Amino acid sequence: MTGTVLTSLLAFIVAIGVLVAVHEFGHFWVARKLGFKVLRFSIGFGRPLVTRKGAAPDHTEYVIAAIPLGGYVKMLDEREGPVAPEDAARSFQRRPPLARIAVLLAGPGFNFLFAVFAFWLLFMYGVPGLKPVVGDVTLGSIAAEAGLRRDDRILAVDGEPVATREQAVLGILDSLVDQGGVPLTVAHGDGPGRDVTLVVPVERRRELTEPGALLSGLGLSFWVPRLPVVVGQVVEGGTAQAAGLEPGDEITAVDGEPVDDFVRFVEIVRARPGETLRLDVRRGNSDRRIDVEVGRELEDGEAVGRIGMIPGGSAAFPEWMRTEERYNPIVAVKPALAETWSKTVLTVKFLWRMVTGDVSTKNISGPINIAQYAGLSALGGVTYFLGFLALVSISLGVLNLLPIPILDGGQVLYQVAEIVKGKPLSDEAQLLGQKVGIAFLVALMGFAFYNDIARLVG
Repeated sequence: MTGTVLTSLLAFIVAIGVLVAVHEFGHFWVARKLGFKVLRFSIGFGRPLVTRKGAAPDHTEYVIAAIPLGGYVKMLDEREGPVAPEDAARSFQRRPPLARIAVLLAGPGFNFLFAVFAFWLLFMYGVPGLKPVVGDVTLGSIAAEAGLRRDDRILAVDGEPVATREQAVLGILDSLVDQGGVPLTVAHGDGPGRDVTLVVPVERRRELTEPGALLSGLGLSFWVPRLPVVVGQVVEGGTAQAAGLEPGDEITAVDGEPVDDFVRFVEIVRARPGETLRLDVRRGNSDRRIDVEVGRELEDGEAVGRIGMIPGGSAAFPEWMRTEERYNPIVAVKPALAETWSKTVLTVKFLWRMVTGDVSTKNISGPINIAQYAGLSALGGVTYFLGFLALVSISLGVLNLLPIPILDGGQVLYQVAEIVKGKPLSDEAQLLGQKVGIAFLVALMGFAFYNDIARLVG
């Protein structure tokens, strides 16, 4: 547990450090190119740990500070103190409004460029995936009503071809928040494609956008290889131990009915609390029958069966289920741009739909949840962590473009207002905007923390 928390914390710090450095370097680089005088470029806040002075004439300070959760670029600004006459033309307020807008947009812009670069690397290395083949379909569910069957392969969502499960899920979400009905093209095995539509009632659309609720709410799952019913461990004091089950035993039937899938076995046990199951068991080269009394436990107020057994088998996805997108350096540019664009559009769309109430606000994540994902992706390897960085970089870019005064997007609005009016907004108006922006961000962060804690408790 401690190791997992430490990994998540370190991965989170690295992610924030990299993405903030990219964002602030965008502001810094464009400001220098457009003639602004940059006084300091800092990665982190608080006490400087490393400081280096740049070359004349600007002598810009380059700082690595003690608190690695952010950073900033400080430019010469008459609002913050006296400015030497020879430098006045290079202060932020004296530069043309369009130049200021370019500097403000450069931070989010570099976040999007970083995402393109990350996806480009991934597509050159190879992005593994699993084909979107349907597994179990719940009777009477939205998926069943649409006519989906086990082993159907999803070929396209709303006319857009999909090759992986991730693409299928994102396409379904996109169509769900846009139009409710989700048109799919599916094929059964090697048969011809056919068109089906997932018809989602209006009152359920918001519910299905909650984290982790989509597939179960639609009543379908993706295909997974069957896990054999092999005993890995028996829980001390459980009924499996009392009945004499041992690690390595393979359960082949329950009450005379063959069973070859651990998930199905769990469903049988859960549904029969307090009953006795007759198990056909293969131990080594011999077969035997063992009677197991199913224990009873309460789960959400409902009695479910337990026998105290942990699976010991393993199942790998066959090669026919796997897919990989890999391109040479030149060809990889196009899918990298397309991936960044599609993820950006979906992020913007989800944010807007949260405002209109069509998408659950439970999707707003705070630092706790982001750190958890950072840790999981870091444990998965470099490619998973790079993909995580790309997604968070897109989110950071979109967030900073929101028209909130304390963010880059809000500052751009100030410059546009100055162009329209022909003079800057009053200090009072700008100060009021800053207060409103800070209040909004504090409320948003509080809500994100609430969601994080609710997920942990849940």
